Amino acid sequence: MRVSNYFIPVLKEDPSDASVISHKLMLRAGMIRQQSAGMYVWLPLGLRALKKVEEIIRKEMNEADAIEILMPCIQPESLWEETSRTESYGKELLRIVDRHENKLLFGPTNEEVVTDLFRNNIKSYKALPKNFYHIQWKFRDEIRPRFGLLRCREFFMKDAYSFDIDKETAEQSYDKMFEAYIKIFKRIGLKTIPAKAPSGPIGGDLTHEFHVIADEGESEVFYDPAIETEIAKQNPKAKQLREFYSATDDVHEPNKCPVEISDKLKTHKSIEVGHIFYSGTKYTDAMNVTVTNKEGKQIVPHCGCYGIGVSRVVAAVIEALHDDKGIVWPEAIAPFQVALINLHTKSEECCKISDELYEQLDAAGLEVLYDDSTASPGSKLASQDLIGLPWQIIVSTRLIEENVVEVKNRKTHEIKKLSYKDAVAFISTCYKNK
Repeated sequence: MRVSNYFIPVLKEDPSDASVISHKLMLRAGMIRQQSAGMYVWLPLGLRALKKVEEIIRKEMNEADAIEILMPCIQPESLWEETSRTESYGKELLRIVDRHENKLLFGPTNEEVVTDLFRNNIKSYKALPKNFYHIQWKFRDEIRPRFGLLRCREFFMKDAYSFDIDKETAEQSYDKMFEAYIKIFKRIGLKTIPAKAPSGPIGGDLTHEFHVIADEGESEVFYDPAIETEIAKQNPKAKQLREFYSATDDVHEPNKCPVEISDKLKTHKSIEVGHIFYSGTKYTDAMNVTVTNKEGKQIVPHCGCYGIGVSRVVAAVIEALHDDKGIVWPEAIAPFQVALINLHTKSEECCKISDELYEQLDAAGLEVLYDDSTASPGSKLASQDLIGLPWQIIVSTRLIEENVVEVKNRKTHEIKKLSYKDAVAFISTCYKNK
């Protein structure tokens, strides 16, 4: 993609209304723009990162035997009345009345809708287990939206819902999702800690939040550092991870922390990006859902709920991975893989070499953001550091005299001088080896 044909409204200064680093950098890098309080337009650069997070989640959910569907944003309030959540959820629930006086709401979550789908279509234990998921926009009418995408009103979310014949098999489904979440966040490039957490308005007596370690997080986690070693293993298992102490600041009680780990307990600021629940029969009981078991008796299935804030993950990545120059994207979700920077667009030779490199990088299957704009060299370099793509290839009149370009690693700041051919081969190899 040529910058001259794209839309990246970069800002030189921090916006006055942004207080956290992810909000500042997403606005400055031209990823989002605020439409109204807690609601944002996703611009092309931000949308590419969002879609990459979404695709990683989708692949891992499919691998874990979850089945993708798509439920509506607008839900009938009558379903929520069955579970008595119309009042318990509070004023965050945005209610709507249509022209026929039907009471509707903009869904903040989908337990009722998916349970209604289940009860109308599945009647036998033979169809279990089932796990339905979708990736959809949600809305919660936050009283004070703040921190950009970390606490907004409209957000993009993956939520999944499992149905099982009994508690034992439901906990197996829970652990399967637990392990899928570990894989998702590792693939994205995030260091996360699964921590015991309060169930909140979703309900359930077995629940974990997944927290990204960040210097300026809005939450705090307390955990046995041995959990980090377990997570680093190739295929960490939920049962082993659940044996280690980890808790959010909402449920951590210093006086009840296990004695054997209290002297080595770690604590860190963090950002919640995922939350999973075993909710038992809370929803299936309330909505009179039954299936026949092997003996032909009607039993109430057990459920689990599993959420990931897809849009929140993008902000959390930036909170965790940035430096004083801007964003430092992990390769898995960077909007583009390479920034090709032509510092001297008035030079025919610079343009010729840059165009050829652009074609060669594209032919190699690499996603390239080609800065062919007429901005000054200093402005281009600063903008590309701000945007933070993993690799930069810099072309200038001085470098052409040496028949080389500079290849810069955005994370390490290491710079190599390579021939044009070797530069393309080097970056291609870096991605092939991942």
